[in-house]
Amino acid sequence: MKKEIKFSLVFRDMWQSAGKYVPRVDQLVKVAPAIVEMGCFARVETNGGGFEQVNLLFGENPNKAVREWTKPFHKAGIQTHMLDRALNGLRMSPVPADVRKLFYKVKKAQGTDITRTFCGLNDVRNIIPSITYAKEAGMISQCSLCITHSPIHTVEYYTNMALKLIKAGADEICIKDMAGIGRPVSLGKIVANIKAAHPDIPVQYHSHAGPGFNMASILEVCEAGCDYIDVGMEPLSWGTGHADLLSVQAMLKDAGFQVPEINMEAYMKVRALVQEFMDDFLGLYISPKNRLMNSLLIAPGLPGGMMGSLMADLETNLESINKYKAKRNLPFMTQDQLLIKLFNEVAYVWPRVGYPPLVTPFSQYVKNLSMMNVIAMEKGKERWGMIADDIWDMLLGKAGKLPGELAPEIIEKAEREGRKFFTGNPQENYPDALDKYRKLMKENKWELGEDDEELFEYAMHPAQYEAYQSGKAKEDFLEDVEKRRAERDKSPLDDAKPKTLTVQVDGQAYRVTVAYGDIDLPASATEMVTAPVGEGQDVPAPLEGKFFLTKNAQETPLKVGDKVEKGDLLCYIEAMKTYNAIRADFGGTVTAICVNSGDSISEDDVLMKIG
Repeated sequence: MKKEIKFSLVFRDMWQSAGKYVPRVDQLVKVAPAIVEMGCFARVETNGGGFEQVNLLFGENPNKAVREWTKPFHKAGIQTHMLDRALNGLRMSPVPADVRKLFYKVKKAQGTDITRTFCGLNDVRNIIPSITYAKEAGMISQCSLCITHSPIHTVEYYTNMALKLIKAGADEICIKDMAGIGRPVSLGKIVANIKAAHPDIPVQYHSHAGPGFNMASILEVCEAGCDYIDVGMEPLSWGTGHADLLSVQAMLKDAGFQVPEINMEAYMKVRALVQEFMDDFLGLYISPKNRLMNSLLIAPGLPGGMMGSLMADLETNLESINKYKAKRNLPFMTQDQLLIKLFNEVAYVWPRVGYPPLVTPFSQYVKNLSMMNVIAMEKGKERWGMIADDIWDMLLGKAGKLPGELAPEIIEKAEREGRKFFTGNPQENYPDALDKYRKLMKENKWELGEDDEELFEYAMHPAQYEAYQSGKAKEDFLEDVEKRRAERDKSPLDDAKPKTLTVQVDGQAYRVTVAYGDIDLPASATEMVTAPVGEGQDVPAPLEGKFFLTKNAQETPLKVGDKVEKGDLLCYIEAMKTYNAIRADFGGTVTAICVNSGDSISEDDVLMKIG
């Protein structure tokens, strides 16, 4: 009989790989006992990454969610683990060192045992501080190798990285095959090399099913000495998700490994509950195409965890492109056509931006940059026109060292815009911020929370936390759920009903009713819309998303009466998890701010006026 292989259920990632949201806290508490009852899991992934932000978007307190969710597993002796983005903590952008330190203290107090730390650039300088912070807080430090496939990312590259992390104090190593494009034999060699040097260091393998390699990869890494395998389960396994527990257990049992038995009655109970949550509202955010495996994913190498939200993003981007085409009587594009164009553009962009491993946030950066290029080219413009500040930070080295070299056209663009490359320690770019957030919370009369967890939440996710506290997050979420339910349940006849729209003619706004066929319209169906706004030139939105005047507490929001010069920062549009800086094309005085922070806006909506 071969060695024992233990299973870890990646419950958070199951949802993130399928769609936009994870279950609410009441749903999590409902399913946890049934997961325990299955009797086959040594570990369960309970939180991390988008999980925390998702609770804020619901209008729920994520700290309460984590405490309630981890409790049943602790009672059963099951370890809990979470995702941690090193320099980026739990968000898309870098985090000050004092916030990072507080992160581990809070999560340990809330009941999380293991922190799975990764850097999206595989820069060990970003990971090593997290090892110290985790251990000081009493957590197990599991450090990740972000697996991708390129001329740079070889077996030797990953072996050396693992050895450096173990030398720095890592308790465990995770082979994080986030896109499932690691080649099975190479992955087996990486695990064998780690085990040869450090036989007592536990190794855990995480992979997505999408491109089709991961069952072979699981077998290879187990043969090489892997200790834990991450699995998913129906109805959220396979596709952009993970290999199913039942298949992995059967395969490894046949290969002679010791594997735990599964309580099938409890398996079916969990399966039914997951389906119940999908039927409630979570399925509204899950594209049916995410259930499919697709070998086209091999070339772009996009991670499974991102594919869930990608399909939702495509809807918005497709609408933007087709609005442009409609105005010019051009043929509309389909979602499949856009997806293929995006995959091709990712394959073009990736080597030119230095081969960053395609994992959060850098997978989103490469995808967003590729999407902006596709949109620009579909609208007759050139590549590289819209590069968000966070993406520039990656390109300039502020987030860590890129594995490869930048293309000459990117370097030339940076120099043309006066941007400076950075070669120091990335953490130096992000000064401590907790005192500022403490002051803001005192001013707002907000509690710091048990173990300073509310302070941590605000410092980690400022915009989302403010929307949560104001009630706007819950209001927007419920409104979106109802809109999606109505869209799902509508009859074909609904499309023929009259619709009221606002249109502009020669700069003047009119409210009009549009319908198919002959209908009798009331006299009020067409009326002029008047809105008191300041005089001046419009600042239109270059893309769709959410409007924010600032992205953190360090920035001072622009207000009416402020003077701006060409090139000054005006505001941000958050799209596809990235804050895109909007700068002035001309100087003057701000005479009107036409939308509120957190509002959803469409391309060409007027954000403000400058006179």
